[in-house]
Amino acid sequence: MQTHTFSANRGLLGRRIIGVLILSLLFVSAGWAANSGPFGEGDDEHWVGTWSTAPHEPDLLVPGLSNTGFNNQTLRQIVHTSIGGHRVRVRLSTFGTTSLVIGAAHIALAGVGSAIVPNSDRELTFGGKSSITISSGAPIFSDPVDLAVPALGNLAVSIFVPGVTGPATWHFEARQTSYISPSGDFSASGVMPIVASAQAWFWLSGVEVMAPRRTGAIATFGDSTTDGTHSTVDANHRWPDQLARRLALPQNERKGVLNAGLAGNRLLHDSLGPNGLARFDRDVLSQSGLTDVIVLLGNADIGEGWSGGSNPADEVSVDQIIQGYKQLIERAHAKGLKIYGATLTPFEGFVVPGTPFPFFSPTNEQKRQEVNEWIRTGGEYDGVFDFDEVLRDPDHPSRLLPRYDSGDHVHPTDDGYKALGDAIDLSLFRNRDHY
Repeated sequence: MQTHTFSANRGLLGRRIIGVLILSLLFVSAGWAANSGPFGEGDDEHWVGTWSTAPHEPDLLVPGLSNTGFNNQTLRQIVHTSIGGHRVRVRLSTFGTTSLVIGAAHIALAGVGSAIVPNSDRELTFGGKSSITISSGAPIFSDPVDLAVPALGNLAVSIFVPGVTGPATWHFEARQTSYISPSGDFSASGVMPIVASAQAWFWLSGVEVMAPRRTGAIATFGDSTTDGTHSTVDANHRWPDQLARRLALPQNERKGVLNAGLAGNRLLHDSLGPNGLARFDRDVLSQSGLTDVIVLLGNADIGEGWSGGSNPADEVSVDQIIQGYKQLIERAHAKGLKIYGATLTPFEGFVVPGTPFPFFSPTNEQKRQEVNEWIRTGGEYDGVFDFDEVLRDPDHPSRLLPRYDSGDHVHPTDDGYKALGDAIDLSLFRNRDHY
């Protein structure tokens, strides 16, 4: 009788153990599924931009600011990361009405010149295919690849275009050397032969990495001062680069920094590229992992749109500029983002290159001061960075401090750009619930 009872209990115990094991396996399986995305990434990770630029149309209607495109050539383009990650994908864009055939694309760690670091080359595919046609005006992502992307490192993105492209979508003020091959597909070459180079990026608009869920990105939205005009070529001394260096320090919050500056850009009117209000969605709000936006835009609206300026018919009032800022703020807040205003920097003495048209007049300086007063005290932005205070000459506040003046009286030196990056209060970016 006891034997029978023991046997029954042992059977019951066995069934319970098996049931627990089955339930455990189900929970583990469900947990794995819940924490795995389409490429195996977990719910504790997401895509975050590590680099970006603002693309624009091929012909900017200014002498020297156009391109004829390429024919059966490879472009090796160097970009500087802000954050690192273990997986990476790139974003390509076309601008205008012409589609583009990509014959092959690769990504690697950049070496010296047109060389890449050995064993770091990865083929990029698009839906599993090595080639893709990008529809006119459309952005596309590559498939992700495994690559140990370093923070504050250089990547080489190589694109082979097999046919005659016609004028290319680009970003003309890269301050970074891109390499252009003779005829042929050299996208996988360790050292690419070159027939030309350009300080521009073509069709390449972003690079993203897989990063921990709480890692976000900051978009810096502005004109040539954000773009880095007159900073040292290939040195990554723009103020957003300086901000990225600070954020990469161990004691600071890890953040991607995305440069959406566009030289010559205006908030309210098209100039060199679409106006700021028009390009805000494409260049800023569409960025992956975005949490914060910094706006430095408006000097060209004031400096070009007056009776002595290059576009007198585009004169704008202080109130119109403020209304433009409010539109950006509303659109950022609708996406759950924090948005910060940077005060407009001095421009007395600046003349539009190749023209007789100055930015400065006493009336324009009054406008700049009134706009800055609103940025500082209006309470609409989530925070303010006083770039005007950083760069101005205390003895002549409408001018740049001489040691920060690159020589054209509006764009900073490398030290001036560093001062702007150092002036940003990093505590504003820390520990937010929506990561």
